[in-house]
Amino acid sequence: MRKSLRVAGIATACAVAGAALYGTGAATADNASARHTAEPQNIGVLVGEIDDYYGAHQDADGVWRSSPDSPYAKDLARIQAKAKKDIRKAAAHGKESGRKSGKKPAIVLDVDDTALLSFDYEKTTNYTYNNTTWDAYVKAAKRPAVFGMPELVSYAKGKGVEVFFLTGLSESQREGAVTNLAKAGYDTRLDTTHVFTKNKTDPPAYLNNCATPAKWECTTVQFKEGTRKHIESTGYDIVGSFGDQVSDLAGGYADKTYKLPNPTYFVG
Repeated sequence: MRKSLRVAGIATACAVAGAALYGTGAATADNASARHTAEPQNIGVLVGEIDDYYGAHQDADGVWRSSPDSPYAKDLARIQAKAKKDIRKAAAHGKESGRKSGKKPAIVLDVDDTALLSFDYEKTTNYTYNNTTWDAYVKAAKRPAVFGMPELVSYAKGKGVEVFFLTGLSESQREGAVTNLAKAGYDTRLDTTHVFTKNKTDPPAYLNNCATPAKWECTTVQFKEGTRKHIESTGYDIVGSFGDQVSDLAGGYADKTYKLPNPTYFVG
């Protein structure tokens, strides 16, 4: 599965647009009947707004692309500029504190729509999700990099910061993800100690609070929190954690978090 609890379809984005109604007009455990106070955002209008945000266009091969001068790209650039300042400060501070604590600075990146852009999949499937088509898409290893992220990784490495990837992709999708990251310009170590996937058949011991070989019960937050905790236990201080979902970042074990924009789906 692409990311646990991924909500299929453009209806997700519509639900987000109407999230302000929750508690006032939505059905809840305490309010069995919804009181409709406003019409939700029209899906057709919302899709058009998402297209404009990404600067959506098709190339000669029919692949959907985002424009490098789109509002999406500009939002990314602002976040990355702030992150680079923080990384520079953390790296400079870490040279002294690291000698005392034995900790080396590191950053952790999600993969889907944090390192690699899945916009073509979303557009081609009309914002619906299917295990089979998603698996084939990941294994094709043709996704472009999210604007500016390979450069951010290179910047961090130049400051002596270690780079890790932490993704909800399955272990069977590791090869496709690693191949794609390399092709997209991520010039950093991509071995099993630097790229963490969901291994549900043989989960690592550090996830024993929610996963065993017999049963996987980790939520997205538990999986990512537990893995960041493990990374820090191996001698690193995670100075920055990057993700396109709040669930990528929740749970601690990072000095700072950076939420990248993604209006195309929601992962709880």
